[in-house]
Amino acid sequence: MSAEATSPGAPIRRRGRPRIDLRRLGRAALFGPASRDRAPDAIAHVVEAHRAHHPEADLSVLRRAYVLAESSHRGQMRKSGEPYITHPLAVTLILAELGAETTTLTASLLHDTVEDTEVTLDQVREEFGEEVCYLVDGVTKLEKVDYGAAAEPETFRKMLVATGDDVRVMSIKLADRLHNMRTLGVMRPEKQARIAKVTRDVLIPLAERLGVQALKTELEDLVFAILHPEEYARTDALITEAADGPDPLGAMAGNVASVLREAGISAEVMVRPRHFVSVHRVRIKRGELRGSDFGRVLVLVGEDADCYAVLGELHTCFTPVISEFKDFIAAPKFNLYQSLHTAVVGPDGEVAEVLIRTHRMHKVAEAGVVALGNPYAPDSAAQTVEPADGERADPTRPGWLSRLLQWQQSAPDPDTFWTTLRADLAQDREITVFRTDGGMLGLPAGASCVDAAYAQHGDAAHACIGARVNGRLATLSTVLKDGDTVQPLLAEDAASGPSPDWLDHARTPAARIAITGWLDAHPQAAEAGQPGLPADPDPQPVPPSVPRTARARTATAVAERPDAAVRLAGCCTPVPPDEVTGFPVRGGASVTVHRLECPAVARMEAVGRTPVAVSWGDEQACRVTLVAESFGRPRLLADLTEAIAGADAAVISATVEPPSEQRVRHTYTLRLPDAAGLPALMRAMREVPGVYDVSRAQHPAGAL
Repeated sequence: MSAEATSPGAPIRRRGRPRIDLRRLGRAALFGPASRDRAPDAIAHVVEAHRAHHPEADLSVLRRAYVLAESSHRGQMRKSGEPYITHPLAVTLILAELGAETTTLTASLLHDTVEDTEVTLDQVREEFGEEVCYLVDGVTKLEKVDYGAAAEPETFRKMLVATGDDVRVMSIKLADRLHNMRTLGVMRPEKQARIAKVTRDVLIPLAERLGVQALKTELEDLVFAILHPEEYARTDALITEAADGPDPLGAMAGNVASVLREAGISAEVMVRPRHFVSVHRVRIKRGELRGSDFGRVLVLVGEDADCYAVLGELHTCFTPVISEFKDFIAAPKFNLYQSLHTAVVGPDGEVAEVLIRTHRMHKVAEAGVVALGNPYAPDSAAQTVEPADGERADPTRPGWLSRLLQWQQSAPDPDTFWTTLRADLAQDREITVFRTDGGMLGLPAGASCVDAAYAQHGDAAHACIGARVNGRLATLSTVLKDGDTVQPLLAEDAASGPSPDWLDHARTPAARIAITGWLDAHPQAAEAGQPGLPADPDPQPVPPSVPRTARARTATAVAERPDAAVRLAGCCTPVPPDEVTGFPVRGGASVTVHRLECPAVARMEAVGRTPVAVSWGDEQACRVTLVAESFGRPRLLADLTEAIAGADAAVISATVEPPSEQRVRHTYTLRLPDAAGLPALMRAMREVPGVYDVSRAQHPAGAL
């Protein structure tokens, strides 16, 4: 990816991962390819790593890819002074060590040829086939000369769309960024910081979601060293100090291995050191680090059932810390991760965290989707299937990626896409909720009923007035939990729209983009919409074809403000003959009318907003929000609806809050043909058995 390099001595090394010898590769690259009957010396590292995972792989295509890459990059140098070919070689070695299959390695060798040399995509396609061409195209940057400042976000959009069809595109990009981060030191500090921030905000979350922990953890450490050098140095000193002291984890691993041998369980037991960022997080969480906090005990077994057998032995022979137990085998993480997590107290009182998994699980935990090999091969177990509910079950196209690809289509503006992408990737935990029809929705943790409504109904959710969560009525702001059953309730009035307050509770980009788009298209509703209820379905701004006068009108109110549309506030729904005042909004283009006793009036006066005189016009039709307080009983809702219908009032929307201490709160937004009928309507509602109070709505603006 056209990244500049630095000196080979990067500040962080991943233990157990040999660093590629750039000088040796540079010499081999300069000497050119080897004879035709064997692989070039320069890719010997790659061949060795690839054979370890794929002993029967055909290496001829790798040789041809190297020859093309070396000849096309010949003469190009990195900022470190090394031949440029060392970069694609290093990227390919990273992927080979993770177990990537031959097609991915071929594309990684060629990933910068189209971007930085005279090689074209047509040449790649002709020489190596459509798959390799697609991968190379997917990771090729867009030109700044064509896209300007939008080049970076649009490049990431292009890569993500390509990843939706072939996840190997992002695998190559992650390995490319890892090598660039390893060799970032020769750049200016400000450029290092910029690249590190993008890596932190976009690439690391993507590595986490794709389950490629081996790349994610090293990227985290590299970013940590650049953006927080003092904290990194402190953590480094703590790790060095611990390495020179006692080894409680080594003793614990020996005890665990002994227990499992006596139980007849074949297992591999080792100590897995924490990486720098993990140690830093533990220190922040606990304040004082224990000797066992610098790593975890890892137990690898052959079969899934053996994992639970190991767990039983550990909890029998050691004192378990129950609060630390997590079963990610029965309930895998959304990034394919599976393992049992527990913590036990050793004979010396040290608490050690233990990870239990099979060798297959460990490979997936380290390499994520890369460990799937070629998931698109005809005989691959991971090939795409279409389940009954229509969502792809392909593990390389998880729900979060499908949702990301969907909302990005509604964010054509590069800045909106870039900002939304970072916010979306920052939500690193996912929940599953169920629809009443038996389907499932995958949502980020913290999602509300608003998010569920848009995930299920799309733009039709604009008319949502509430929801049922686990069979009980709930407000749209209700935060959903894993396993909840949710049923969004839509108003019959399809012209209804969302309130601006919905944005306070929307967590998914799809919901936020849809709500923002509707509010931008209906600017009057953005100010007048009733919090928590649909906005006015019948807005009547001054038509553009009608000449404006000095007195702009709505159905019932007249404001002394030239060239201004007048709207009734949703927070207090004034009606004649209420005493009212108005406040200009959006630069004076509109005037919002409030009752004088509305709490919003005092707030706006306190911040210096200038009121506008408002009077009632001749029209008598009005809209009003009423709140009925009652004791719960059968048929209460039907009787209240009948009383409302008897007053010739039309129900725009209604919500019923869950009962509390046998009391129920009903909120109705109504349209009356004549405001003079409001007192009679309120009396009729109060006379309904069980209702002990009916009042005009007086909720603070912005509350849901």
